Amino acid sequence: MRSYDFAPLYRATVGFDQLADMMDRVLSNDVSQPAYPPYNIEKTADDAYRISIAVAGFAENDLSVEVKENALVVSARKSEDDQSRTYLHRGIATRAFERRFHLADHVRVEGASHADGMLHIDLVREIPEALKPRRIAISKSDSAKIEKDVVDAKAVN
Repeated sequence: MRSYDFAPLYRATVGFDQLADMMDRVLSNDVSQPAYPPYNIEKTADDAYRISIAVAGFAENDLSVEVKENALVVSARKSEDDQSRTYLHRGIATRAFERRFHLADHVRVEGASHADGMLHIDLVREIPEALKPRRIAISKSDSAKIEKDVVDAKAVN
C-alpha cells in the first residue's frame, strides 16, 4: 500500500487539520468495511440527514444505537429464542453486526425509529452562532482625527 505525506497539506491550510487527519485515517485503514447490513444515507433538508439501515429479522430490543466520541455505533444481536426453530432454508441473515459512522463536528443524533424492517436514524447539523459567518463592518478612517491625535501627543511631550 502506498504511503502519502500530508505535511504540505498541514502547512497550506489553516483550520483544516481534521480533513488531513481523516485522509490519513482512511488511507491507513487496511480493513475493508463489511457490506452487511446495507444502508442508505440521504439528505432530508439543508442541515438534516437520515441513515436508513436494512435490519430485517431484528426486533427493536435486538438493536442498539449509541453515540461515542463523534462516532455513531449501530449494533444488533439476535436473542437466543430463535435457536429452537428448525429452518429448511434460511435466507434472511440475522447475524450480529456492528456498523460505525463517523459524525462531523456539530452533528447530533435527533432520534431513531424502527419500521418495516428498516432502522431510520435522523441526524441534524447545528452550527453554533460563534461559528456562523458574519459580516464585519468596515469603517472609514478619518485622517484628520489621526493628525489631531499626533499633534496632541507632540504637545504633551
